[in-house]
Amino acid sequence: MTSIHVDGFLADSVVTSDGKLYVQGAGWNRISAASFPAMHDRIGIGLLFRLEVAGVSEPHRFELRLEDAKGNEIPLGDAPPGPQSPGKITRLGGEFVAGPVAGGAEQIVPIAINLNGMSFDGPSTFRFVISVDGEDLKALAFRVEHFAPQRPEVTGGGGYL
Repeated sequence: MTSIHVDGFLADSVVTSDGKLYVQGAGWNRISAASFPAMHDRIGIGLLFRLEVAGVSEPHRFELRLEDAKGNEIPLGDAPPGPQSPGKITRLGGEFVAGPVAGGAEQIVPIAINLNGMSFDGPSTFRFVISVDGEDLKALAFRVEHFAPQRPEVTGGGGYL
């Protein structure tokens, strides 16, 4: 029987190369915006699927979805145009297979996901939910907050020569 564990984090950008994740700006759980709707340039999601041995050569399907505070699915972006287009993408996913290793060591499969131009209608709490083979295994929560830009403090009379 294969046991799968998922580790994950939010970042500004994530890429996978040579079986590793390369990360910029990891470790946050809050996005601040001056006005709404707000568009965030990029959200990077780093995932490490850890497979314990026995059946590691089997394909596994993963999915990522975004939920609001009430558990409603939020679109991740626009679907490609076309006559059969659903208009919005609500889930991203793929398949992975980890090959066996000598001695039955744990296998790690790194996955990098970058979502560009995510739009948020207002302040709220959200979570990315990661499922493997139909079972929710990880949630990465974050908050979108409103902040009021501060005016620069004016000092002195401005009489510089």
